[in-house]
Amino acid sequence: MNSLTSKDPNGQLAQGFKPRHVTMLSIAGIIGAGLFVGSGHAIAAAGPAVMLAYFFSGLLVVLVMRMLGEMAVANPDTGSFSTYADQAIGRWAGFTIGWLYWWFWVLVIPIEALAAGLFQFLLASSGAIALLVYLVIAVSQLRMRKLMQRRNVTLTFKMWLFPWLTWVVIAFICAALGVMLVTPEHRLEVSSTIGLALLISLVGVITARQPLRVQRPMPVV
Repeated sequence: MNSLTSKDPNGQLAQGFKPRHVTMLSIAGIIGAGLFVGSGHAIAAAGPAVMLAYFFSGLLVVLVMRMLGEMAVANPDTGSFSTYADQAIGRWAGFTIGWLYWWFWVLVIPIEALAAGLFQFLLASSGAIALLVYLVIAVSQLRMRKLMQRRNVTLTFKMWLFPWLTWVVIAFICAALGVMLVTPEHRLEVSSTIGLALLISLVGVITARQPLRVQRPMPVV
């Protein structure tokens, strides 16, 4: 059996992890307390119908990732969806979605640690932020495709049934946010999340109006 600190014939450290080890570590990192507690809460609230909710949620993620994949293949960039929102919608959109995504992970970490009183508030807030992130990705893909068509760029990886399926995703996300907003149990969480998004958007608009600073070259001595 190979040890994790195995050495090669020259006495140097060699790779001890195999693909199955990396796979199991990845699965263990994904499955956390939030998954089990969240699943239990959803099953208790919806019963067997929770399977439909998971199906549509998974389908939504697949479609959004397809949109993100189209933009990534057409315009590779290290900034991911915040950069595409910046390019397709405006600097304020990239600023807003970047900070919202940061806030999303700030909420996810306590969800992994807490399973009591604050859990429902954090769960609803993080879910609303995730939907807002998906909404911006869908709108960015819609506008980015139009920009690519104007530039006569040939796309090798495309969204299915464009633009109809993209519009369906946008309508579905807006409907889901609307349902969460009118539901008494989640009204406070969603309204506070939307308020936070509007506040960050305002800061983003103010920031976008400021001219970009161009670094001056250092004088050569």
